[in-house]
Amino acid sequence: MDSHEVMKEVLKKTSAKQIAADMGLSLSLIYKWAEPPEGDSTTGANSPLERVGQLLRITQDVRIAQWVCEQSDGFYIRNPHNVPAALPLIPITNDIVQEFADMLATIAKSSADSVITKDEAKNIRRRWEQLKSVTEGFVLAAETGTFSGPGAAVPAPVSASKAANSR
Repeated sequence: MDSHEVMKEVLKKTSAKQIAADMGLSLSLIYKWAEPPEGDSTTGANSPLERVGQLLRITQDVRIAQWVCEQSDGFYIRNPHNVPAALPLIPITNDIVQEFADMLATIAKSSADSVITKDEAKNIRRRWEQLKSVTEGFVLAAETGTFSGPGAAVPAPVSASKAANSR
């Protein structure tokens, strides 16, 4: 979904007038953010969403995405870079179960003494992020038809960014 489409959806539930007032901006600027860009122009009144996207592309620093996600009580999860052309379903499912078991083992080991230190908490977070990423890879593969069964057509390889854009 393009940024102007997101803003158009947001404005269906949130008053443009209220956004303009709270941000100290003109009402016309808020409405402009919900319009498709004119031509190939990258100048003018880029929406804040476009600016964040530009900042992410320029810096390649995921801390920006993490910060944005934290503003809505969420957490950023990086998509897998490539989704292979065809995957056997059972081994991939087993990988997720193993990742989950590893995360639970990390939690059990960290909490064995009834205290979780900062380092243990960081380790738990690392395992959790790894599990979420592996699971996201599974979901993305399912959405793109990557799991092949007997007699199923094998789809062409799809990059994760291309598949994410189709969602």
